[in-house]
Amino acid sequence: MQSNKSRDTKPELALRSAVHALGLRYRVAGRPLAQLRRTADLVFPRAKVAVFLDGCFWHGCPEHHTVATANGKFWADKVAGNRARDRDTDGRLAQAGWVSVRIWEHEDPHVAAERVAQVVRARGAPAR
Repeated sequence: MQSNKSRDTKPELALRSAVHALGLRYRVAGRPLAQLRRTADLVFPRAKVAVFLDGCFWHGCPEHHTVATANGKFWADKVAGNRARDRDTDGRLAQAGWVSVRIWEHEDPHVAAERVAQVVRARGAPAR
């Protein structure tokens, strides 16, 4: 699994391009909270919005997640742990006044970008 990229994946690049085309500027692969060792795919510091692009396999997508045939228990525990960490991250960010936006990798990037833009603009972040 070492060859799996943690950033700059095709779905992430498509989302970033679509968000950028809407006039929004962001930080890539940043920590919304310095003391929290969790990285968001897109960070809007002024608006306090963190965007996470979740992979269907790694985060247990209800539509596309497949059960691994080899080492099934290990992978089931791994995905369950990822989902628990996602919920914990969202809760910690909410406590600090941030909004988490979760997007599945299979979602249309333009539709997802519109959703991100709505949240960011609702929180008063200026467009450039």
